Amino acid sequence: MFRRCFNRWCGGDENRVDSRTIYVGHRRCPGTNTYLPLKFCDNRIISSKYTVWNFLPKNLFEQFRRIANFYFLIIFLVQVIVDTPTSPVTSGLPLFFVITVTAIKQGYEDWLRHKADNEVNKYLVSVQEDGGAVRKESEELKVGDVVEVTEDETFPCDLILLQSTRDDGTCFVTTASLDGESNHKTHFTVADTEKHLDSFYATIECEQPQPDLYKFVGRMHITKDGLEPIVRSLGPENLLLKGATLKNTKKIYGVAVYTGMETKMALNYQGKSQKRSAVEKSINAFLIVYLCILISKALVCTTLKYVWQSHPGHDEPWYNQKTQKEKDTNKFLKMFTDFLSFMVLFNFIIPVSMYVTVEMQKFLGSFFISWDKDFFDPEIQEGALVNTSDLNEELGQVEYVFTDKTGTLTQNNMEFIECCIDGYQYNYRDSRTELDGFCVTDGPVSKLQEKAGKEKEELFLRALCLCHTVQVKEGTELHGMDEVDGIGASDDAEQCCYIASSPDEVALVKGAKKYGFMFLGMEGKHMKMQNRNKDVEQYELLHVLNFDPVRRRMSVIVKTKSGETLLFCKGADSSVFPRVQAEEVERIRMHVERNAMEGYRTLCVAYKSLSSEEFEQTDAALQDARLALQDREERLAQVYDQVEAGMHLIGATAVEDRLQEEAAETMEALHGAGMKVWVLTGDKMETAKSTCYACRLFLKSTELLELTVRTLEEGGRPREEKLHELLLDYHKRAVQDRHKDKDKEGVTRSWSSGFREFGFIVDGATLSLVLNASPDASASRYKSLFLQICQNCTAVLCCRMAPLQKAQIVKMVKNSKGSPITLSIGDGANDVSMILEAHVGIGVKGKEGRQAVRNSDYAIPKLKHLKKLLLVHGHLYYVRIAHLVQYFFYKNLCFILPQFLYQFFCGFSQQPLYDAAYLTMYNICFTSMPIVAYSLLEQHICIESLLENASLYRGIAKNAMLRWGPFLYWTLLGLFEGLVFFFGVYQLFWNPALADNGQVFGNWTFGTIVFTVLVFTVTLKLAMDTRHWTWVNHFVIWGSLAFYIFFSFFWGGIIWPFMQQQRLYFVFANMLSSVSAWLIIILLIVVSLLPDIVIGVFRQPQGPDRQQFQKNPGQSGAGDPLSPQSPARPLLFRNFSDESNTVL
Repeated sequence: MFRRCFNRWCGGDENRVDSRTIYVGHRRCPGTNTYLPLKFCDNRIISSKYTVWNFLPKNLFEQFRRIANFYFLIIFLVQVIVDTPTSPVTSGLPLFFVITVTAIKQGYEDWLRHKADNEVNKYLVSVQEDGGAVRKESEELKVGDVVEVTEDETFPCDLILLQSTRDDGTCFVTTASLDGESNHKTHFTVADTEKHLDSFYATIECEQPQPDLYKFVGRMHITKDGLEPIVRSLGPENLLLKGATLKNTKKIYGVAVYTGMETKMALNYQGKSQKRSAVEKSINAFLIVYLCILISKALVCTTLKYVWQSHPGHDEPWYNQKTQKEKDTNKFLKMFTDFLSFMVLFNFIIPVSMYVTVEMQKFLGSFFISWDKDFFDPEIQEGALVNTSDLNEELGQVEYVFTDKTGTLTQNNMEFIECCIDGYQYNYRDSRTELDGFCVTDGPVSKLQEKAGKEKEELFLRALCLCHTVQVKEGTELHGMDEVDGIGASDDAEQCCYIASSPDEVALVKGAKKYGFMFLGMEGKHMKMQNRNKDVEQYELLHVLNFDPVRRRMSVIVKTKSGETLLFCKGADSSVFPRVQAEEVERIRMHVERNAMEGYRTLCVAYKSLSSEEFEQTDAALQDARLALQDREERLAQVYDQVEAGMHLIGATAVEDRLQEEAAETMEALHGAGMKVWVLTGDKMETAKSTCYACRLFLKSTELLELTVRTLEEGGRPREEKLHELLLDYHKRAVQDRHKDKDKEGVTRSWSSGFREFGFIVDGATLSLVLNASPDASASRYKSLFLQICQNCTAVLCCRMAPLQKAQIVKMVKNSKGSPITLSIGDGANDVSMILEAHVGIGVKGKEGRQAVRNSDYAIPKLKHLKKLLLVHGHLYYVRIAHLVQYFFYKNLCFILPQFLYQFFCGFSQQPLYDAAYLTMYNICFTSMPIVAYSLLEQHICIESLLENASLYRGIAKNAMLRWGPFLYWTLLGLFEGLVFFFGVYQLFWNPALADNGQVFGNWTFGTIVFTVLVFTVTLKLAMDTRHWTWVNHFVIWGSLAFYIFFSFFWGGIIWPFMQQQRLYFVFANMLSSVSAWLIIILLIVVSLLPDIVIGVFRQPQGPDRQQFQKNPGQSGAGDPLSPQSPARPLLFRNFSDESNTVL
């Protein structure tokens, strides 16, 4: 960190300006008197957190920032400084264990990062120096170096492309390591670069490093023969990113502009904001309660100690006279010291080892998602991916699911269905019936067999062939869905395939081919296409006006051989219709709306003929905007808007995007689990509505409430007035009327039998009115009314949404009353904002790149996998970790309560009940492994039942097992068992002569018996709660008990030379020689477990067990949850949902 700050400081003005200046090859331009080399950071990649020198202090500082670790450090220091009843080892050793395990784990992970960094930094690269190539280590690269990269090599830093061995000055790269996109992307050299780079003089001005992979602004000043410098704009199409790989290009040369930790790849590796699960919040709340119990115990004992000592003879008995120093000690200081001593004595009620156990459970448990074979997709040869293990249990608490449509609910596998030209429909059904390029069944909706004019047909098909960014990859055998066979000029059987960043574009180019117009690729700056007559046409590509989510359209400007300049545009109807003639819209609108109702994705196609004056003005404006370093995107958008005005509408296309496999079944399961599903999409309403019906989010009986621009404009009144009226009307119907029938907030399909179901539809423009309403009295209620309506609908569809609006919707619900747990799922870059905003973000490994996967918490290949991820993994993870947390607090309360009660019988002298070895080993060894195994392997209900009965998910909703009710139940259980342990053994010791020979047992035997009953009871309690037994469970449960017995014999059977006093010498062996001790141990274990046994026997089965029992009274099959053969058979007909029902 210091090195980075120093490098930035040494960069002089770099820190204070918005751009940097780079000299290509470190050569000063002719005419420059002085050349001062600027200092930038080196090319070393540092992803590690620690070094050999700072690991210990930095790691310790980070660990002691955690409240529990800091608390135990204070307790340890108190034991060292103050004369306390227990050894510092009792708290120091567990703390040392926790700190050491965590440090080893973090140190190992950092060592792996160091190893990976060295592999990258020591990689040899070729740098051009003094007219020749020099091999250097990657970390030695500097900004301004000219680097040579050959095919299949990765770029060592961010480069501006100067030269390529391809004739057209392009190169192909893949960015799979950056954004997961495996398709080939085309990058272009800067125009007017020299053939011999050793004589090339240029200066680059570009923006300072920033993490956006898809944005770059700069310009290059090229000096030739003492002439005025030529200025060329630089954009993302000229920038080769570190980590990307060169493909289908033998060699390229580029100049380094960003190096090391300033490359876009390194800047993107900065961690996302930390998400906290509801379980963590519950743990913190429970810790506060137990901390209050601890302080209360210490205060009570301190007070009662001085009350007891106030009686004559108690403060200074004859056998324990005070020293003069003790008599001179300040009384208040002594009271404070006693208070600290009691705090130390009872401090084990706070479970420090729970944090390590929870982290271990989350980390190891996440592997079960990655290992799940049901998540493996043979098509992409990948399974599920876990980017964050901290949120496993949150998967079992989801209340709202926000999903994208394209690529998530649908396959994003586009197929051209039909088109409309000048109001006439062309429906391509079967290529074998093709006649003159068109199907014999083609025709308008109203007049079959009629067509548009030939000139309009060809203009439309040329627009499809030219208005795109598709590339043709030559010389490749085609065996995939994106294949186009035999595309070649004349009679060549040359094989090639289309490469595009969007499947929409490939589908449209293929659609044009069906009608006889084939795109043949690029030759330099010329686009080649083959028309219906097999003639090859060439068009000079002048400009590409790129697509973006705001404009929702893209355009190209081309020049024909005859010198005519044409602009072709395609985009969403809402984006294109306002820019064409009104009379042309009416001929096309009917087809667009009909196609949308059928669930097809629609695009409108328009054109414009540009005069030479118009083109010159546009060309100059585009050049100026592209050379700007500040506000380049805004200036380009203004030029785009100007040139795309006044176009002529030619037609529209319809492309089918089929539903994902089992999409409807998945949505139905989520509804059955009590989750509300919201679809957030940028598509038009009719298309999205059709998809919702197909996914069964909307049913025929669902009453749709529509809040769109169309409904707001009905009646001719002001929009805000109409909006207020509709919100009040919908609120009355969906909220107030329903609450009259059933006083319940929020209704899902499974709970709404007999009630009307409502679906809500809203568009982006109306949502802006709701969220950005003016702050007057009436408008201030918009957001509240809107949210209540949405929460009382079975499904919500938000269409025409911008990416930012998706995040706003998620944030609005996340921050609403009750703070419901939200989940967002999507597959594209436009879904990243809502994925990051939600409590849990799911990325789908789709065809729109991997930005969503990179920014998600979990990634799955298909939507159908969401069902098992939530209903099975989420359910089990939550139940396991909830039981782990409650169990830890319970067993520590059982552990410390007898110690507290013992003070009433020892004059509050701070005498410990247990030996120091037992205090130290209780949480580390004796009771740790069984709960770890349980929290990883437990299946309280078999997986098949969880998948078949989605309503089981509702039993654990709203953090049911970590509410105050279950917490109180476990706390009372711990209090009961602690009382039984202490007073049961106390009753035994009314006659202390327990041995056959009349030998009297002492206080350490008393504590050992209590501790033995404690270890066996809490371990057997966990065994009773275990439903799914594996060899691991058997090994750790019975192994832990056997280890306790072995350790007790071993610890007390040897005289240890390093110990000044050995309290347990042969205590355990002598204790077991007494029949009375055996009897009381067995009896107290049974009595302590009796409440669980009685509740399990006499309580009626609940949840899935009750449903199964009612279906098949007196019998159960092998696959049933109650079946003896079932691996998840509940012990004594009990399950976790029963437990939560009992205590609530």
